[in-house]
This record gives sequence, C-alpha cells and structure tokens, in this order.
Amino acid sequence: MAINTTDTTIYTLTRIYRREYIKEVESVFEVIAEPNRRAILSLLGLSEQSVGEIERQLRMPQTTVSKHLRVLREAGFVESTVDAQRRLYRLKVEPLKEVDAWLTQFRRFWSAHVDALECHLDRMDRSPRKQTKIAIKKKAPPKRDIGERK
Repeated sequence: MAINTTDTTIYTLTRIYRREYIKEVESVFEVIAEPNRRAILSLLGLSEQSVGEIERQLRMPQTTVSKHLRVLREAGFVESTVDAQRRLYRLKVEPLKEVDAWLTQFRRFWSAHVDALECHLDRMDRSPRKQTKIAIKKKAPPKRDIGERK
C-alpha cells in the first residue's frame, strides 16, 4: 500500500489534529467555566482538602461539592486519596498547563498593556505636581460627665 504524502494529505492530518486539540481545550474550558468549580480549584491550589472542608469554606451543600469534585476528577483536574474515613482531594496541574499553553498566544497583549501602564506611571512620577497640604486637626479627648467613672 502506498502512502500519499502530498501536501493535501498532510494538511488534512493537520486539520484533524487541530480539531481534536481544539475539542480537548474546549472541554477544559467547559470544566473551569463553572464558578463553583473554579472556587474548588482555588481552594485545592492552597492545600489538600476533604469534601467537608470544601463544603464549610465555600458554604455549599455536600451533594453539590461532591458533584463538582466528580466532574473535576473525571476531567483530570483533581485526584483523591483515602485517609482513614475521609477522602482528600488535591489539585493536578496538567490540565491547567494546557490552559496556560493556550493563553501563551495572548500574553503579548497583556504584557504590552502592562508595559504601557508602567511607562505611564513612570511619567506621572517625573511630572511636577501641586503639593497640597492637608491640615490635620488634633482631636480633643471626649468630655466626661462629673459623675462618670473611667
């Protein structure tokens, strides 16, 4: 069997790969689009947490926390271990690395804005400003009634 190595075949394979990659990235964004899941990820970014600890800190019902943890676990964002009678969840960074890699293409926009802000602040520091003095009145101690005790 001959393998067709024309540009069309390579382009088609590239398109297939890109579509699969896009679907994978979209599913990652679908998972983190939910605010409660992002809150759980933030907590787990600080330390391992049990369902009960997450429930108390986020003031969510146990069933809601468990549902979101299941979605996060199936998507590969968290993993769990059993410690006596409780299950501890911890963050897995691999899916977040995917998001970070995808965001890389947009960082140049952020850095340009941050650089512009830095230049603006530097210009503000060098520009002459009106020096205004604010008089601060010293507060007198409160007056006490004659019969009042300390």
